[in-house]
Amino acid sequence: MAETELPAPEPVAVPARPPQASRLLSLDALRGFDMFWIMGGELLGGALAGLGSGRLTRGLAKQLEHVEWEGFHFEDLIFPLFVFMAGVSLVFSLGKIIPRYGKDAAFARLMKRTLLLYLVGIFYYGGFAGSFQDIRLLGVLQRIALCYGATGFLFIFFKPRTLIAVTAGILVGYWALLTFVPVRDISLEKDAIKASLQKAGETDPHRLFNATTTYVRGGYEEGRNVVNHFDFRFLPLRKWNGNYDPEGVLSTFPAVASCLLGMFAGVFLCDPKRTPQQKAIGLAGAGLALLAAGFGWGTFFPIIKKLWTSSFVLVAGGYSALLLATFYWIIDVRGWQRWCQPFVWVGLNPIAIYLLGELVDFGQLATRLTGGNLNALLDRLVMKGFGGLVTALLGLAFTFLLARFLHRRKIYLRL
Repeated sequence: MAETELPAPEPVAVPARPPQASRLLSLDALRGFDMFWIMGGELLGGALAGLGSGRLTRGLAKQLEHVEWEGFHFEDLIFPLFVFMAGVSLVFSLGKIIPRYGKDAAFARLMKRTLLLYLVGIFYYGGFAGSFQDIRLLGVLQRIALCYGATGFLFIFFKPRTLIAVTAGILVGYWALLTFVPVRDISLEKDAIKASLQKAGETDPHRLFNATTTYVRGGYEEGRNVVNHFDFRFLPLRKWNGNYDPEGVLSTFPAVASCLLGMFAGVFLCDPKRTPQQKAIGLAGAGLALLAAGFGWGTFFPIIKKLWTSSFVLVAGGYSALLLATFYWIIDVRGWQRWCQPFVWVGLNPIAIYLLGELVDFGQLATRLTGGNLNALLDRLVMKGFGGLVTALLGLAFTFLLARFLHRRKIYLRL
């Protein structure tokens, strides 16, 4: 999507911001690496699971599945990593606009991108194709939009020291909310609420919910916590899990904290007083500290992605910082860049790849080309499950080919 050139304004006095910096190739590559797993992680995990009962394949396949509720697998990092990188990116984009055009121009640009991405999210989940009640107000793309908008607003108008306090306040406040606010003693999880309705001879979950007069607190069980109950009562229209949404209202606040962690990483990378080597080491050290704090907090405040708990924010932020440090050191510090070009193609055009991938369904296309007799032949000639692995890799190859095609023709969807 073409971007309108802003007119040159009169000089504006603004607080000191991070200096302009050249585009980080490592950030584009890491974004493409993340999209690689978004586009094909589930298919690849299934293929690895079908290879056999070996310890390595079982372990890899397990890491490419989301945990059911509490815990952390590699697959659970993919979404928060993207949110983290949105925070890193806005430092470079808005950090260039503010000194040249001022805060108002930066804020206008921020709101435009936030609104467009939010609307793309609405239409991605069906938009107005069905009834009004089928519209999903909060989803993956909508969450990215809200986190980007909130973090960008804070970045424009507040100093980093203030934002440290804001981030800590969000994480501690969310822990207190889930720990101390009482909720009705009823589970809204699908099977649990179905059994409760049958037992009570009721058909309307809202009537059963309102009729519950006993309360509990400090619970993190699915469907029996303040976050899920808040969505049930106050989030209108379609909810992904029927009665609540994993990208619901209250859990968006700690997701903003994930984006703020990325913003801090971006500010750190823009610091002219530090050498590239110091930046890589500093990011890695921060990542290890976040992991220690997150897993420590997780011993009494569980790591739960679907609630986006504060411990989950720290653990995901820690792994994200370590990955960014690794990519930054290899690509921007050491200069080893040829290997990452396919990831860069994808990372420069993530929204287009995401939307086109959903439209075309590369996994289904690959299955049509390699499934059936060819799949069975590969299983027989090589090993059981090898045909499924070839199908998964072919689907991912289609993703890279599309990204390369768009990149060579300089076609980018930039909201």
